[in-house]
Amino acid sequence: MPRFSVIVPAYKVQAYLQESLDSVLSQSYPDLELIAVDDASPDACGSIIDEYAARDPRVTAVHLAHNLGLGPARNAGLARAGGDYLIFLDGDDTLAPGALQAVTDRLKATGSPDVLVYDYARTFWTGEVVRDRLAHRLSEEGPASFRLADRPALLGMLMVVWNKAYRREYVEREGLTFPPGFYEDTPWTYPALLAAESVAVLDRVCVHYRQRRTGSILTTSSRRHLDILDQYERVFAFLGTRPELERWRPAVHRRMAEHFCALYADPRRLPRAGRAEFFARASTLLRRHRPPVGPAGRSPSPTRTDRLRHTLMRLGVRRAYRVLSTARRAALAAGGGALVLGRGLRETLLRLHYRIQRLLPLRPELAVFSAYWHGGYACNPAAIEAKLRELAPRMRTAWICEPEHAATLPATTTALRPGSAAYWTALARATYLTTNVNFDRALVKRPGQILVQTQHGTPLKRVGLDLQDRPAATPTTDFAGLLRGADQWDYLLSANRHSTLVWERALPSSYTTLEYGYPRNDAFHRATRSEVLELRERLGIAPGSTAILYAPTHRDYRRSRPDHLDFERVLRDLGPRFTLLTRTHLTYAGTTPTWEPHPRLIDVSAHPSVEELCLASDALVTDYSSLMFDYATLDRPIVIHADDWEAYEAARGTYFDLRACPPGAVARTEDELVDIFATGHWQGSRSAQLRASFRARFCSYDDGHAAERVVRRVFLGQAVPVPAIVPLEERRPAPAAPAPAPEPSPAHLGSGGFGF
Repeated sequence: MPRFSVIVPAYKVQAYLQESLDSVLSQSYPDLELIAVDDASPDACGSIIDEYAARDPRVTAVHLAHNLGLGPARNAGLARAGGDYLIFLDGDDTLAPGALQAVTDRLKATGSPDVLVYDYARTFWTGEVVRDRLAHRLSEEGPASFRLADRPALLGMLMVVWNKAYRREYVEREGLTFPPGFYEDTPWTYPALLAAESVAVLDRVCVHYRQRRTGSILTTSSRRHLDILDQYERVFAFLGTRPELERWRPAVHRRMAEHFCALYADPRRLPRAGRAEFFARASTLLRRHRPPVGPAGRSPSPTRTDRLRHTLMRLGVRRAYRVLSTARRAALAAGGGALVLGRGLRETLLRLHYRIQRLLPLRPELAVFSAYWHGGYACNPAAIEAKLRELAPRMRTAWICEPEHAATLPATTTALRPGSAAYWTALARATYLTTNVNFDRALVKRPGQILVQTQHGTPLKRVGLDLQDRPAATPTTDFAGLLRGADQWDYLLSANRHSTLVWERALPSSYTTLEYGYPRNDAFHRATRSEVLELRERLGIAPGSTAILYAPTHRDYRRSRPDHLDFERVLRDLGPRFTLLTRTHLTYAGTTPTWEPHPRLIDVSAHPSVEELCLASDALVTDYSSLMFDYATLDRPIVIHADDWEAYEAARGTYFDLRACPPGAVARTEDELVDIFATGHWQGSRSAQLRASFRARFCSYDDGHAAERVVRRVFLGQAVPVPAIVPLEERRPAPAAPAPAPEPSPAHLGSGGFGF
């Protein structure tokens, strides 16, 4: 019995079918059967399916004698399914890389629910990829599995069959099947969700939903769109047989009204001759199934205008409905204009102010800095700003940050609030602009202005143009905008040769790369032992304790914060000698921690300086965070916790296999991670050898003088890098705190190790 039965119906999708089938068969999780159903397609779909069945024993080819439509085609696949869970995929859509592994992991974590709901992204024929705007409803915070009554907002998501996995035993017990006709998902999905005893969610894009330019049912004018009326009749017939689900009638009725109004408003679907009939039949249906007056359930309520539209359709007042729709469109247009006149008036004046300021001379003594999207004083820009004030005291510096971060700035640096008049003045007249992300897209770089892009990490994961084929992990699809931003850079700071090659390929432009090391890491060579001890005391690390900094990176393909470690269990197994400093990634700032308080667990997520945390710790545990490259400068132990490497690699993509050249021991599981520390392998000779090799490759320029080299080259105009690079063997990074006497290590490895 396979874990998954993936059912793919095919009709007139020969141009996309191979990509769809490949997306299933190439999944990193191979325990599946693929049931491909040729719905008597007149094109090559049938032969394509047969070719795949001949090549791969996991593929079952089903050929229907006559074209029956999506619903019956899925039923034909359903009849042959033997997997634990059923997954439906249309023949022109694709599974995202790593989707089935993520699904099976989530199913295990949530106790094998009846239904698992996951996310999707629309992939347009233009190349644009857009994630579902309601993805926030798939947050994994809270109970692992639940009933729909605990998360009623799920009923407001797209009611399709292909964004869910269904336990086959549950489907068979409920007797779920698909009806014929258009909108066949409707009488399947509502009963499947409403009757489920356990539902779970997966906050991850698992399906790429193709938005075809032509040929889609949703863009085809046909009387068959009236089938939606019969499909909702089936939904309410189901509710009529299940008295215990009667409380859902108001919510389903509201969703039906929303669906009818949306279909009626789309001129591409209903032919003109069928619009009056649709409105009249929809009105009858809305009246027939109108729930008794009372609480409408806890699902999101419609706006006042939408309630009026629903009422007019229910009453069958078509002319009034048309007048309201026209007025609504006019009001939306007027509302947009009012917004421009009101809130936009200030913005218009500020842009005018900016244009005027650009006509005035540049200020050669003014340098503007920013970091992390208007955050506080941090990272490479902060190190450069401090060194600039030291070497060129005549310079005036300003820092762009939100008001809540202004307290982090040095007293001699001016705070600039984003969007203010002073902000636009500084962007227009400063000679030097330095950031580790990007400046405002409205910035028009003037002749004579110098823009320094420092970046904020050595890229292990793919970046820039190398993300064009990774829509689930891409922060933006505006690659042209990324290149326009790169075209404004005069200098790009690089920490090592690997970074240089990656950035010049991923964001090609005419900037000059400064292979000088990262200024933020200079602190690792300046700090003294007494300063390290002071930092530890300030953080609350007990004297003699081994402090492990745990800093995982984020997962681009999910919005809720993942739970990486069972802190209580790890601390219990490691014993009283160890303290954990846990730092949540910036992406999850403001989310509520899911762990219980522990005397040896210190949450340092809000600490303003990650460099100080590195100095205070004795070892780093991370997964794929670029912090490992910086930490290696300290020449202190690093342990990689790579429990989901395959999924991460499939979703985000990486430039090299970290498992082949790690900076220290590699743990595949939490057990192995504990074992690495318990046996002493984290600081053993093999760990030191791996770290030395890693430092030689990625830390060749981080010698404590990177900021000075940048200031002298960019701000003082010295062409030759000064000072010269200190050889690796001559460097003396900040010493760690005195460690307790080490316990003897066994002569052999335990379950942990140094690779996969």
